Formats: sequence, C-alpha cells, structure tokens
Amino acid sequence: MKAIVYTEYGTPDVLHLAEVAKPAPKATEILIHVHATAVNFGDLLARNFKAVTPRQFNMPIFFWLPARFAFGFNTPRKNVLGRELAGEVEAVGSAVTRFKPGDQVFGYRGENMGAYAEYVCMPEDATVALKPANLTYEEAATIPYGTIMALSLLRKAKILPGQKVLINGASGGIGSAAVQLAKYFGAEVTGVCGTPRLEFVKSLGADHVIDYTREDFTQNGETYDLIFDVLGKSSFSRCKSVLKPGGILLYASFKLKQLLQMAWTSRNGSQKVICALAPGNLADLLTVKELVEAGKITAIIDRCYPLEEAAEAHRYAESGHTTGSVVITVKRAG
Repeated sequence: MKAIVYTEYGTPDVLHLAEVAKPAPKATEILIHVHATAVNFGDLLARNFKAVTPRQFNMPIFFWLPARFAFGFNTPRKNVLGRELAGEVEAVGSAVTRFKPGDQVFGYRGENMGAYAEYVCMPEDATVALKPANLTYEEAATIPYGTIMALSLLRKAKILPGQKVLINGASGGIGSAAVQLAKYFGAEVTGVCGTPRLEFVKSLGADHVIDYTREDFTQNGETYDLIFDVLGKSSFSRCKSVLKPGGILLYASFKLKQLLQMAWTSRNGSQKVICALAPGNLADLLTVKELVEAGKITAIIDRCYPLEEAAEAHRYAESGHTTGSVVITVKRAG
C-alpha cells in the first residue's frame, strides 16, 4: 500500500510517498481503508521533534526526555504520521463485534499515528466510531483530535451556562472546537486569534473576537469566569485581574511554572489554575459524534491535498495563513 513516510526529522521535505506493507487485522482489530486524514499540531511537532528544545516543548521539562525517546532520539521510531482519520472498514478480526465491513468510521490514533496511509488497523475498542452521517470523509477527519481534547478539558473546568469564557488560541484545532463547545454549553464566548483568522473564529459562533496583534485581552476591562489558554501563552499574574472571583485559568499546554501555580491556587484564594491532559477516549468521541449530528459542531476545511502532496499540506499548515483545517485525502479505488 502507499503511505507517506519519513525516516529523518526536518522540514516538510522529509515526507515522501512510499510502498509499505499493508497491515492485517488481529482478532480484535479492524482494517480501515483511510479516505482522509488531517494535518494537526501533533503531526507538525512529530515531524521535526529533533529540533524541539526543552524550552520550546509545550510541556514540563521532565516530559521532554521521555517524549524524545518515545518519538526517536535521532531518527523517528514511527515513520508514518497522522493522528486522526476517516474511512471505511474493509475487514474485521474474528472477535470483532462493534464493526462490520463497509462501516464508515472516524477516529483518533494519538501517539500511535499512522493515518497518512491507505490502510491502518485499530483495535475495535480504540477511539474509533461510526462516522457522523452528516459529514463527508474529509470533514469527519478534522473532528476527533481538537474536539475530544476540548470537550474533556472544558468538562474539567466545569463550564456552566451563562459564564463568560475567553479562548486564547481560538483558531487552532483545540481552540476552534472549544469555541463551538463553549457555545453549546451556553457560555458567552470571546475568541482570541491573529488578524487573518478573525472571520474564521466569528464563523465558529464566537460572540466577540479579539485580534491579539492589536489588543491585549488583559487590558480591555472585561472579566471572565473561565480563560482557556490552549498554547499556554498567558500567565496567571497577567490573567488574575481579568478573572472573576472563583474564576479559572485552564491550560491545555503548560510548564512547571503553571503546575506550581495550580498547586498554590488550590490552597489560596478563589481563583484557580488548572493544568490538564486529555488523552482522548471512545466515550468522548461518541459524545462528539452526537453533537456533530445535532449540528452543534461543524467542520471547516481550508484546503485539501492528495496523499502524494503531504509535504505541501505541511508547508501550508505551518504558513500561518490557514483559516480552517488542512486535509490530506487518499484516492479511493474505483
């Protein structure tokens, strides 16, 4: 089968099309013919992880070395990227009961990656479910990563109807999902992003949009019940004045400093810092499927690239000009 592989870290040019062995499903696995996959932040990070220093790593430093060994210290351990996918079940293992050949599915592979390929195997109890009926394969492939992460994290913050919520980093995979989910939960939502993506964030349903290149959200006099900082760009000291009493600063990416602030605020004052991980699970994916089919979550695609142009897809995703998801499509037989 065809796959996009990389055997060294570097620029998008390290990605190339190759023939690799087609996997065969084990007893409890399903074989998925991939129709589409998305380019997300994790793919971009993994492709050039050798260049990511402990300071640049968006997690505490004591996670960096294990991550470096997990990805491969000098060369990649796993040679096919791709964390989320949509496709059709081609075959099932002898013990599989949840799926049958012909089922249209979507899913999240996390650190296992491997979706930049024509076929992939997944355990039937993994983060994979029937595709939302109202989405194309291309749209469905953009949903799992950001949405299940945002759903899990917002639940940890106990978001409530009527709250004022600010999403810092509202145009990325997690941020754009968080905007839509916060609206679903009944919040008044402010999205923070750069100039090229203002209209995109508005289209997601944000009540207010702030261009961070022109305005500092900590200086405009507004206060919030929840500030969700997707990339860990703001500090508790800066946000404290714009958090309401009992307000929460929620981090999806964080360093040791934020962990210490979480420990301190858990014992002092009413305002809290929460640092949380969201590995993703089947229950959250099933909830996401229901929300998509109910029209509460939409998929917005900027560009699609064929599998053989994966390098170009990465180049565009890193350009800073995207206004939606970047999708890699896999040609279907017939």
